[in-house]
Amino acid sequence: MTAPQRLTDRKREAIIQAAISEFRANGFDITSMDRIAATAGVSKRTVYNHFPSKEELFAEILGQLWARISTEQSLAYQPEQPLRDQLRQILLAKLQLMADENFLNLARVAIAATIHSPERAQNMVARMREREESVTVWIRAAQIDGRLKPVDPEFATHQVQGLLKAFAFWPQISMGQPTLDSATQSTVVEAALDMFLACYQL
Repeated sequence: MTAPQRLTDRKREAIIQAAISEFRANGFDITSMDRIAATAGVSKRTVYNHFPSKEELFAEILGQLWARISTEQSLAYQPEQPLRDQLRQILLAKLQLMADENFLNLARVAIAATIHSPERAQNMVARMREREESVTVWIRAAQIDGRLKPVDPEFATHQVQGLLKAFAFWPQISMGQPTLDSATQSTVVEAALDMFLACYQL
């Protein structure tokens, strides 16, 4: 990679970080490309060279959020392994992602920008569901193997992930509570496993 390309990449990242900061502070509608340029320390022309519109810049921020979600540990179902051990690994990976401050910052921006726009909210929910498919796939495989009851896999996925988010996502997003330490993460996961397996394990 050449030096000019690295400079371009740095400017692009500065624009994205400035946009995250401005969207968080002022919301999507009030934030202007002028303000983003000033916060990033670049010209307005530079901002538009990278992102033709505020909507495309916001889409890039959402894209980074989805990319972080999609890199979560996704483990394939293992017929010979205990269900609890497998699901524990999946849920701990999710909690570790939720404890990442960069992820939480992106999530706050996305949620704040969708509150006043049903269209954005619908798109966000749809994409979040796509990225949470790994748990659904695992549940479905365990059902086919005869180890879980025949509940709707998507329903069960929302249930178990809701147990995590009640402690490790929504309090941090909405009330500014600190992220969970490792011991608390383990406690939350084990309690979620107890409830899930007591309800659905055959």
